[in-house]
Amino acid sequence: MIQIILFSAAAGIFATGFGAFISAILLKRPSENMSCWMLSFAAGVMIGVVCFGLVLESIELASVTITVYGLIIGVIIIMLLNKVVDRITHTKEDDPKIHHTYAERYHEKQVIQNPSKMLRAGVLILIALALHNIPEGIAIGAGGIYDFELGALLTIVIAMHNIPEGMAIAAPLLAGGVSKWKVILLTVISGSTTILGGLLGILIGNISNFAVALSLSVAGGAMLYVVFGEIIPQSIVMTKNRTATIVTLFGIIVGLIVTQI
Repeated sequence: MIQIILFSAAAGIFATGFGAFISAILLKRPSENMSCWMLSFAAGVMIGVVCFGLVLESIELASVTITVYGLIIGVIIIMLLNKVVDRITHTKEDDPKIHHTYAERYHEKQVIQNPSKMLRAGVLILIALALHNIPEGIAIGAGGIYDFELGALLTIVIAMHNIPEGMAIAAPLLAGGVSKWKVILLTVISGSTTILGGLLGILIGNISNFAVALSLSVAGGAMLYVVFGEIIPQSIVMTKNRTATIVTLFGIIVGLIVTQI
């Protein structure tokens, strides 16, 4: 159990904080191409792990019907969370449905143009990230209870996704004038909700195989929605070419391989 909690901390706190550290200390700003490739590859691996790992494990523990219901529930949960965040952050000048760059999705324009409102903008950014980290933690917790290796694999995949996300979130905060170490600290705090998700996953996983199957499929649905609804579209917007698609497909192959090792 302690190891699974540490997995959750590594995927959320360490990976997200490391991404912020890269932006704040090592780079002035992550390049569009580098962020795109990292996100696209992570998205592909996540697809592979969900389809060839979580979904198959869920079917084995319960049934196809339960797995489908879980996937649908996971998608609905993230859709509702996104609506809440968009409603909170929406202003008359902005359309929350359209983001031309990854940083813009995290309200970079709002931060740069209103330095005096930095704290409010930062809190909104942290809320968005924190909410998305909970289902990821549930996947690690439930997966780790069922199969330790599956939990470790999910930790690596989610961490791959959280590093560039931490970089993207740190960039607008730095541009708005927040100190480097404060940006890193705030990003680390936002990633800590993965531990909460991990604890929930552990509790659910200890109930029964049915509960494990449902939690795995729900987490899978949430991850798929994040990939297809946010990461891949944003990667395409960033590069405006087929590179993101190719890198994503390569990531899916890697995801298939690592789940079968």
